[in-house]
Amino acid sequence: MTARTVIHQKNDPKCPPNMDDYGAVRARFTWEGARRTLDGLAGGGLNIAYEAVDRHVRHGKGDKTAIRWLAKSGEVTDISYAELKTRTARFAAALESLGVKKGDRVFALLGRVPELYITALGTLKRGAVFSPLFSAFGPEPVKARMGIGEGQVLVTTAQYYRKKVAPIRADLPKLTHVLIVGDGDLPEGTQSFDGLMKRARDDFETVTTQEEDPALLHFTSGTTGKPKGAIHVHQAVVAHHATAELALDLHESDILWCTADPGWVTGTSYGIIAPLTIGVTMIIDEAEFDAERWYKTLQDQKVTVWYSAPTAIRMLMKTGADLAKGYDLMSLRFLASVGEPLNAEAVLWSNDVFGKPFHDNWWQTETGAIMIANFAVGDVKPGSMGRPLPGVDAGIVDREADGSLKDVTETGAVGELALRPGWPSMFRGYLHEEERYKKCFVDGWYLTGDLAMRDADGYFWFVGRADDMIKSSGHLIGPFEVESALVEHPAVAEAAVIGIPDERAGEVVKAYVTLHHGYEASDELERDIMAHARRALGSAVAPRLITFAADLPKTRSGKIMRRLLKARELGLPEGDTSTLETFS
Repeated sequence: MTARTVIHQKNDPKCPPNMDDYGAVRARFTWEGARRTLDGLAGGGLNIAYEAVDRHVRHGKGDKTAIRWLAKSGEVTDISYAELKTRTARFAAALESLGVKKGDRVFALLGRVPELYITALGTLKRGAVFSPLFSAFGPEPVKARMGIGEGQVLVTTAQYYRKKVAPIRADLPKLTHVLIVGDGDLPEGTQSFDGLMKRARDDFETVTTQEEDPALLHFTSGTTGKPKGAIHVHQAVVAHHATAELALDLHESDILWCTADPGWVTGTSYGIIAPLTIGVTMIIDEAEFDAERWYKTLQDQKVTVWYSAPTAIRMLMKTGADLAKGYDLMSLRFLASVGEPLNAEAVLWSNDVFGKPFHDNWWQTETGAIMIANFAVGDVKPGSMGRPLPGVDAGIVDREADGSLKDVTETGAVGELALRPGWPSMFRGYLHEEERYKKCFVDGWYLTGDLAMRDADGYFWFVGRADDMIKSSGHLIGPFEVESALVEHPAVAEAAVIGIPDERAGEVVKAYVTLHHGYEASDELERDIMAHARRALGSAVAPRLITFAADLPKTRSGKIMRRLLKARELGLPEGDTSTLETFS
């Protein structure tokens, strides 16, 4: 549970953290007070798009760059807040002309292009509900999500439409309008996005939405074959704004690069909404991961706040520290990570290479915003999720035999991570699955499904998903603890751990590992990794079996899919694999 090292942070006096003292801010913070930092609409309404765009123009900041788009070709395009206001107003008006009403659902199946951001914010400005899709989805996951979401409008490209939508359009009777971004011939049954935008008026006034009006529909995969549609409301912007200030330490002067794809919740909450509410300049890179391009982007765009994922960080680690040291990264002020737990080794590596640690944080699609974080103020404990945000009450609970919950107060004791409901970005339901939603709440707690423990300083430590835990010879083993120890071996780039049945022990730990460049799989290396794990963890917890793999199954948001490894190991149903990266 405890990290080998505690990183004592030194803050830049020229840009002191937004939170000067964790305890003091936590004591005085209220969500009502956070709500008052936003403008709101006349008559008490609240609209995400107004807070993210229009209010900055109203306050005389329309000339500032809101989005700097980096095309794959190298072309750079700046979009000011004033231009973003105009273009999102046009899209809202275009939706109105199509008959889209308040509460209707608009889906986007696009790469990281400006039209995606205009679609998201224009949809919210119209009072409709925005739902993003991964651009890498095939026809079946598109059909599943649009079918559940009953999407009336889809914004996509001609290429995506022909490959991913046309084959299943007959199965989507609610899909009335398909808007095609880009030049070229329009597929049959579609309309031109650009054509609609040119004909639309640019003086559209943001629809008056209320705090509890639906705004966002995010899909998350479960262990079954059916994705869940989490509903978020306009009040979520209060949490987006507050957590951007407190957890990501965003200042209006910052240049933010959130590398997450808007097809999942981080890319929407912190790649569109939250930074714009602060008034920062966002870097949007159309291209996929490339280590040299990433370092060049950080250098050339003078990025100050960088929000990325553990998978990407480990890929950068694979390329070695020398590559990073060939670039001027002195503009970087704050680094953060999310998507899955960040191993301590990666935090220490970033502190060595960049002179600053990555600050891990924890939240879920259902929470809508960051709930637990390592902050710019205070110590960073590598491997820890951090401490709860001001306004967030987190605890560790155990389920009793009668189904009720008891608080786990012992330091270091493992239980389920739970949150007291009431924060503004809490999801308001699973679409069409009311009973499933109700089961998430027991005895005044929202149950996250994650197992964790809390140390004496109030830092939380991720142990594993409740359904990922391994019980071996009476020991309850968390996969993340084992994986963290494995990646400390110099040869191991990534690791995933599962339990497999064993007649004597019940289950034994099996590890899948990928190797850094320069290492090759061998019996000798396997024995060396085994010995390293036993020294670090003890023989009861260390893996009994190791398999070398070329890659690991991960979602496009970077989470390792242990359940898929286990399903394939045991010949079980694989469940929903629609968010899976290519894996064989």
